[in-house]
Amino acid sequence: MRDDGNARVSIAPCGQQLCATNLWIRDTSKGEKAGDRLIMTLKPKSAQVLVGKAYDPKRRLTYSMTLTVTQGGLSTRGCMVGGLVCKNIGWKAAK
Repeated sequence: MRDDGNARVSIAPCGQQLCATNLWIRDTSKGEKAGDRLIMTLKPKSAQVLVGKAYDPKRRLTYSMTLTVTQGGLSTRGCMVGGLVCKNIGWKAAK
């Protein structure tokens, strides 16, 4: 579950990548819907950090992506425009 409570996502393998698929979205005003997914091609940087790219097929955008395993969840950082525009999101396991 996203730390702001706005999304519930399933992260699972999809071929050679990982896919984050929206299961539920509270606020759909920014165009996010259940079923939207992000396709991540990530490689381990350390025991807790994966780095690589994430592709959003709905918006046709590719982001640089860092996924960090934290105590009790995950943290993601996605950047575009050569790292000038970035967004950090915290995630915790849904109950």
